[in-house]
Amino acid sequence: MPNEFNANDIFEIAVKIEQNGAMFYRNAAEQVDKETHKTFLLELANMEDDHAVTFSSMQKQLKGEELVSNTFDPDDENILYLKALADTRVFFEKDQPDKSFKSILRTAIQTEKDSIVFYLGMKELVPAKLGQSKIDDIIKEEMSHIRLLAGKLTV
Repeated sequence: MPNEFNANDIFEIAVKIEQNGAMFYRNAAEQVDKETHKTFLLELANMEDDHAVTFSSMQKQLKGEELVSNTFDPDDENILYLKALADTRVFFEKDQPDKSFKSILRTAIQTEKDSIVFYLGMKELVPAKLGQSKIDDIIKEEMSHIRLLAGKLTV
């Protein structure tokens, strides 16, 4: 039987990805010299913190089948698998060839795209009855980050 993830699992990992993102932006802010760039990156970190709170709140609103999986998983390996993916694929050890603001923005844009791809893939693994539509809310949040970052990159 294939593993089925539920919306609860995805929100759990979404919170972790946002926490990793906040750490990424705070570390990036320490690498740039220009005060306006530092401020922008710290604002992004705060947005990631806010998204983590939003996703946690959305997770608390889940009901019934959205909270449980039909897959026998007594050791919670499904969520461990998802956490490992988040820690190794999204906002983790991204290449930053230099400490320039534009390089950081490019890395951040790629990372946000990676998170969207991750969520799109996870959406396919979450049956509709287990809260698949909730994943769209996460994807919309991540897309707003790309627009913001891309706007700064073109300035």
